[in-house]
Amino acid sequence: MNDIVIRVENVGKIYRIGSTVEHNKTFREAMTEMILVPWRSMRNAFSRQSAEAIEKSDNHVWALRDISFEVKQGEVVGIIGRNGSGKSTLLKILSRITEPTEGRVFLRGRVGSLLEVGTGFHSELTGQENIYLSGSILGMSSNEISRRFDEIVAFAEVEKFIHTPVKHYSSGMYMRLAFAVAAHFETEILLVDEVLAVGDDAFQKKCLGKMGDVAKKGRTVLFVSHNMGAIEGLCTQAYLLKGGRVALYGKTDRVVSFYLTQKYQHNGNILAHCPRTGNGKVKIISFHVETSAGEVLQVATSGNPTVFAFEFENLGCDPKDQVSFSFSVHTDREFGLFHYYSHFSNIYFKKLPPKGYFKCLISELPLAPGNYLVMCRTVLNGDQTTGIEADWPRDFLPMTVMGGDFYGTGNINLSTWGSILVKGIWSMVDTDH
Repeated sequence: MNDIVIRVENVGKIYRIGSTVEHNKTFREAMTEMILVPWRSMRNAFSRQSAEAIEKSDNHVWALRDISFEVKQGEVVGIIGRNGSGKSTLLKILSRITEPTEGRVFLRGRVGSLLEVGTGFHSELTGQENIYLSGSILGMSSNEISRRFDEIVAFAEVEKFIHTPVKHYSSGMYMRLAFAVAAHFETEILLVDEVLAVGDDAFQKKCLGKMGDVAKKGRTVLFVSHNMGAIEGLCTQAYLLKGGRVALYGKTDRVVSFYLTQKYQHNGNILAHCPRTGNGKVKIISFHVETSAGEVLQVATSGNPTVFAFEFENLGCDPKDQVSFSFSVHTDREFGLFHYYSHFSNIYFKKLPPKGYFKCLISELPLAPGNYLVMCRTVLNGDQTTGIEADWPRDFLPMTVMGGDFYGTGNINLSTWGSILVKGIWSMVDTDH
């Protein structure tokens, strides 16, 4: 039991729908609340009956219910689930930002958290002052903070702005400094929510690498992310939350596979209700794959001619508008495999009918058997950087590929190392003559 650093027992959190927004707390109010946390935890241990009474009210909703688990020292645990499943609420409870309505949480060691961009920073203070403030709140001495100061600033890449109030930082600068502070101070427990999306690709990789280093030093990490690749790369175990409850716990690959299978099982047309961006002059309304002869396929086949067909509605395009359409294919872990705009081949569509299809024939589908995800986008009068975005549905569209005779050898069940199949011309050169 001595190696247990996080223990969550029957935790629940209920919120009132439409409640008034609280005013920003003063420093004294925040410190008072922090001191009262243990007493409120004791009170919550006896609040089950009142919570059940609240549940009957129509203007309350459970964000979490009956959550119990333990995390050992040095474990890196992923927490996954769809938006609204309770992931961020759980981390806020573990960070003592909010208290549970019921249940108890036991933590052994100092907790560093990065839940929202710049959580815990004071906007009027400089970057340097916020580093010292954050370290002091974590119980670190001035000497300890000073020893790590240069390393934090270098990692965050904000040397030129370290004496500038953080209210003038961009969101990326804010996030970089916040992450650097959370990761470099020697807390025993590190809680990280999905904030890495704010940074660019290079800094995201840098952050993931740092989190890996943190884990190797024996610190405990809880990591919330929608990036399944990052979850699988960092975490040994994972929890899947659904509707505020634990739906599955186990080895990361098994939990991620189950989650993705459930996530992309949709009833009806995904594009009918998905979030999207763009001016709306063109709207993609359905997707399917078909043969070169126009036969709709439920499952595509490796190596066969395959048409990606996207049905559209023209809701306001000028006949002179030049339309470039694109689609991308991703693994079931959401890793991109390829992205193909029509303008890559110097193809622009004009004089769109009221309804129709954008179709792209792939002469030999270069995908290994498996489940894939497709995304599409439409831009007007330019390329992907200079054009005007018309429609970008933000949900993935599932596609399944079965084995086919890709290499023309009669073997349709070749064991493959990756998702992309290639053909080449083999030869041998004799260098003895």
